[in-house]
Amino acid sequence: MIRLPDARGLLRVYEPRREPAPSTTRSPAESATLACRTVFSAAHVVADPFADTMPDGPAAVDWEATLAFRRHLWSYGLGVAEAVDTAQRGMGLDWAGAAELIRRSSAEAKTVGGRIACGAGTDQLTRPDPPLADVRRAYEEQLALVEESGAQTILMASRALAATARGPEDYLEVYGHLLRQATAPVILHWLGPMFDPALTGYWGSDDLDTATDTFLEVVAAHPDKVDGVKVSLLDAERETALRRRLPSGVRCYTGDDFNYPGLIEGDEYGFSHALLGIFDPLGPRAAEAVRVLGTGDSKGFRELLDPTVELSRHLFRAPTRFYKTGVVLLAWLAGHQEHFTMVGGLQSARSLPHLARAYELADGLGLFPDPALAEARMKSLLTVYGGVDA
Repeated sequence: MIRLPDARGLLRVYEPRREPAPSTTRSPAESATLACRTVFSAAHVVADPFADTMPDGPAAVDWEATLAFRRHLWSYGLGVAEAVDTAQRGMGLDWAGAAELIRRSSAEAKTVGGRIACGAGTDQLTRPDPPLADVRRAYEEQLALVEESGAQTILMASRALAATARGPEDYLEVYGHLLRQATAPVILHWLGPMFDPALTGYWGSDDLDTATDTFLEVVAAHPDKVDGVKVSLLDAERETALRRRLPSGVRCYTGDDFNYPGLIEGDEYGFSHALLGIFDPLGPRAAEAVRVLGTGDSKGFRELLDPTVELSRHLFRAPTRFYKTGVVLLAWLAGHQEHFTMVGGLQSARSLPHLARAYELADGLGLFPDPALAEARMKSLLTVYGGVDA
């Protein structure tokens, strides 16, 4: 038994699972091939809890625990989307830390045969409104590092470009320049302002229809250099409409953590692949669901994945950019790391009732391999941060 605080600040009794849930996932060896969809999990970083750091100082990363979690994801056949927003890029992880993460994770991927794509952005820039030429050079530096590492490139949305661009023509110029020099097809990442308010008006307009036209113009001009687009707007209808307008051979990777089961399943006109932050805590279950879908069993796919949406919508609720806190909480409770410290002190970004509800939903889904460990760790958190004799 554990007492959990609710949104009103009142304690209520919750009875956790006594035993692990009946297995809905195969062993890593059995589920390592996902043929019907390309699936990336955007992975979190594990902080070094003993580093003497400040919230606005350089990130201190526990490299072994961070790489161990990536091996966990690869073992189930998932790809890893590295050094993107789930890894606290721009929210505790600076470019120096991201560059080291890209190098280390890419080397690890080669060792284990894992698929990896890494984010290239402009976060080494410090001016709030740098010249457009500086934005291009910053992108070029990061693109070169990702390519040198041997990883696929994710061209991330840039706060600097959003602040500097005068209109759609600047986006067309910058992205066209980068795609012409890319040595292999990239993933273009459209991250909506709910994930990062500094990206409001991306692609040169606050009107999403106009922004979509510019985005698709970039893709249409360089279809041989675009493997796919990653859309994180939390709008299933808009993603579906955009997906149907993509050139042949260009994939859509859903980044919609609210509506992913239906988007991945698809319709008579097509489907989305996946590049999702929620697949960090859902890794084995997500892999099994996609494997089931590959057998033609759409009903079984939805039975596995639909029940997870409530948890995902809870973790990603507004302000959405703080979803990383819940993701790391679940990694700690599941035993993937030994502490709940985050780079930049972001463990404090969500309330205790929010974290308690995340625990309850995850436990209800049977996501914890050791429910007793998860319960004990949740009780310790409640005691330290809430003074609760749980």
